[in-house]
Amino acid sequence: MPPALRRAAFLVATLFATPVLAQDRSADAGGDFVMAGAAGVVLPQYEGSGDTSITPAPGAIGRVSGFAFQFIGNRLSVDLVRDSGGPGWDIQAGPSLVLDFNRTSADSIDDPRVAALPERNTGIELGGYVGVARVGVVTSDYDRLSVTLSYRYDVNGAHESGILSPSVSYMTPLSRKAAVAVFASAERVANGYADAYFSVTPADAAASGLPAYDADGGWKNWGIGAGTAVSLTGDLTGGLQLVAGGMYRRLVNDFADSPVTRAGSRDQWMGAIGLAYSF
Repeated sequence: MPPALRRAAFLVATLFATPVLAQDRSADAGGDFVMAGAAGVVLPQYEGSGDTSITPAPGAIGRVSGFAFQFIGNRLSVDLVRDSGGPGWDIQAGPSLVLDFNRTSADSIDDPRVAALPERNTGIELGGYVGVARVGVVTSDYDRLSVTLSYRYDVNGAHESGILSPSVSYMTPLSRKAAVAVFASAERVANGYADAYFSVTPADAAASGLPAYDADGGWKNWGIGAGTAVSLTGDLTGGLQLVAGGMYRRLVNDFADSPVTRAGSRDQWMGAIGLAYSF
């Protein structure tokens, strides 16, 4: 699985989650809904890289008996609060799992200095999220404003620390055949994460040629993005869909000043395009 897939997951998850119209219509008809597909994603080779790679990212979202789920490549979450699917308030809470492949393979990194740094274990980040959404906000009974807060912790020795992430998103259907979404997020990480991916020890400096650096935890990045889904057959309630979008993330504080980032860029750009089928 490509090392960059963790960072692709949030972008692709937003793209696949765009047709909330289809979910709500399906709820009226019986409640169950599934949308599955895959996207090609262009994104940095590692967090802080100025070089890009192309990786595939599969995805599926749905709701069964009022319980929503989301599986995107290396990310799985389940909303354990039953959702009626109609207009109104929607409380969200449930577990989440993320596999972190950042810098697990030096062969996938073009910059020889960063490639010379120690490879990391695959992060297994377990946690959960809470949130609240309002369906039927401005444009129709199907536009959706959502605010969530997630926390997860690595249990596999990759960075052995926590990640806190607030996010906000807004989706609106343009018609029964098209919908758009915009979103923003940020991440705050602990010292273990900063050391694993952004610090450079004296031994690492000797091996790579990068200067030694001790990064402290704190706010790591903020990001904004947009996505769209367009029906190719039928409408958003069923059939083949084209999904596309992009995201910009800005590394800040010690993470922007790290030699790992200075070898690349604090400006992180991602784009995706793919196909999905809803039923």
